[in-house]
Amino acid sequence: MEKIRLVIIEDHELTLIGIKTSLGRNQKIAIVGDAINGKNGLRLLRQLQPDVAIIDIGLPDRDGIEVTREIKKSNPDIKVIILTLCDRKETILSAFAAGADAYCLKNIGFEKLTEVIYLTKSGQTWIDPAIARFVIEKAQRSSRLLLKSASSDIDDIDEEMLNLYPLTERELEILQLIVDGNRNTEIANKLYITVGTVKSHIHNILMKVGADDRTQAAVRAVRYGLSD
Repeated sequence: MEKIRLVIIEDHELTLIGIKTSLGRNQKIAIVGDAINGKNGLRLLRQLQPDVAIIDIGLPDRDGIEVTREIKKSNPDIKVIILTLCDRKETILSAFAAGADAYCLKNIGFEKLTEVIYLTKSGQTWIDPAIARFVIEKAQRSSRLLLKSASSDIDDIDEEMLNLYPLTERELEILQLIVDGNRNTEIANKLYITVGTVKSHIHNILMKVGADDRTQAAVRAVRYGLSD
């Protein structure tokens, strides 16, 4: 099995050393390069073409979101993990809109970070549980706007967006209950439907947006620029 080729872009020296030391012990990961600013980081990414990049947001010359946006335009196959102290809603949404594949807060353990690297390499999305709610809420509001716009026959709605997010009113209702923290049984009780029906609706939501789980569905909506 080939090692996962990793580039780290982090301006804090102690953090960079800590990540390199911890991940460097992993037999399945090869750290092929690192940089302490966005300019050099972007150059490394284009030159080395790693499988995964860990990028801090607060870089001294250009922020990690800008770096993510630029590298995703030219090299969309590179998976990007944002690793930052920032838990602001606007920053989180901007990161995923720029193409980030995962968003981790810096209090994450190295064992979990390693797991996130494996997940993103395989094409999955990961969001720190402490901030996942922001993205799901964004998707819920965005899908309502899209449905309303489509029903009003607005001409400038992107057809691809309509294909990606054609959620029914019932599906939007269930998504809102999920955002509010309800479990499947609680959703079923509130809507007077069976748990099986709830699961069926959730399955349909995921199928319509081409996602494997609720988080990926929310991220996909944000990435396609749906906004209120």
